[in-house]
Amino acid sequence: MNRKRNKKKSIFRSLLAGILIIFILLGPYYFFGFKPSQEDYDAAKTPPQWRGVITFWDYPRLDQKTGGSFTWITRQVKAFEKKYPGVYINFQSLTWNKGGQKIEEAMNNGSLPDVIPVGGEYHYIAKDILEPLDPLLTVEEIRSFEDNALKAVTYNGKIWAMPWMMTTYGMMLNADLFQARGVELPTDGMWTYGEFVEKLQVLTYDAKGRGKNTHFGFNSFIDPQYYNIWGIILSDGAEIFNDKMEYTFNDERAKSGVQKVIDLKQKYTVTHPKFGENTSNQAWTTFYQDKNIGVIPSGTWSINVLDRLRSESKGFNYAVAMYPTGSLGKPVAMSNMVGTYGITKQENPEKLKMVLEFLRFITKDEYQKDLGRLGVFPVKKGIGNIYEGDPLMSLLYNNLQNTIIIPPHPHWKEIDAILQEEIQQGILGNKTVEELLQDAEVRVRSIGSTSN
Repeated sequence: MNRKRNKKKSIFRSLLAGILIIFILLGPYYFFGFKPSQEDYDAAKTPPQWRGVITFWDYPRLDQKTGGSFTWITRQVKAFEKKYPGVYINFQSLTWNKGGQKIEEAMNNGSLPDVIPVGGEYHYIAKDILEPLDPLLTVEEIRSFEDNALKAVTYNGKIWAMPWMMTTYGMMLNADLFQARGVELPTDGMWTYGEFVEKLQVLTYDAKGRGKNTHFGFNSFIDPQYYNIWGIILSDGAEIFNDKMEYTFNDERAKSGVQKVIDLKQKYTVTHPKFGENTSNQAWTTFYQDKNIGVIPSGTWSINVLDRLRSESKGFNYAVAMYPTGSLGKPVAMSNMVGTYGITKQENPEKLKMVLEFLRFITKDEYQKDLGRLGVFPVKKGIGNIYEGDPLMSLLYNNLQNTIIIPPHPHWKEIDAILQEEIQQGILGNKTVEELLQDAEVRVRSIGSTSN
């Protein structure tokens, strides 16, 4: 009996020894070959435990499905609050015409919310009011964003805001006017500046026979932080700054590009009489409501507006085209193209973690795929074209790589205002292109624009 028991123990010991030897031999292979990924580690992290109120300001974005201006973001806010009981998002809306002023006032009196829309506002970043995010993000998270999206939020080697969408400008065309005047739409949305002008000339006419034009080929507006006409200005390769952030918007390329915009009104007379004086709303009204403008440059948001008007039998058939090409040989646009949210300076590290969790939440892949409701594009790699089957938005999506991001300069806000003011004087016929570029350079250099 004891002999049998001892034999069993011997077999058991041999089995254990064999298992131990196998583990010793194969364990390292298993660890290095099948070690947990960073995502596994991240998933195992304890979620933030902080509870309280997070304040959040943002601008309106038309939701094509609902017609509301804030329904997309409030949907995400509610979902986040449901996931994190005890955390409340105090959301306040901004207006496009006074939102920047409200943020500036809050900045000056120390009453900024926890989350603000940053966009490409480098003067916010330069004022040291935001938390740098790269120490808080994983390598995988950072790599998940498109390069242009990261470029728009990177300053002095640090990431200062979370990208959530991209947009660009394009040319919106009243296809009904083109057809009525026998003007062909640009093939595949492409045209040269010469072809552009020729079509605008036919679209500018007197419909009443009274010797005064009632319809016009082109309209737009000039205003700081809006870059509707800059696709034309930069079409010959002009740059505002070089790689060393030295001011360069004073060469022949800049002169040629600015002259093209001036010529639309002063030489070819194909613009609405108020071009150069219009507000953004006034210019847009001539296109969508008066319906007497052939072409207007606009952001991708306008496609949702035009679709909605047409569905309500208030609109018209429209098309989309790229900016006319110049000597650069490809259509370009300039845009504050990346929508981003920044986290203002936080005293409580646990609250900071929760605010960051909120930004992670609203940039989840499932919400990126839902951005078609807003007429904008995802910032995450791998999402791809969310507008498959929509040739107009796909045209703009495929040209995103030709959209120039506004310069990452701490004084860009002041420089932008100077350039827009001087170009406006040229459009109105008050200065020659040489005069306005020279005056702009003097004013820009007076604020130390060549320093980083």
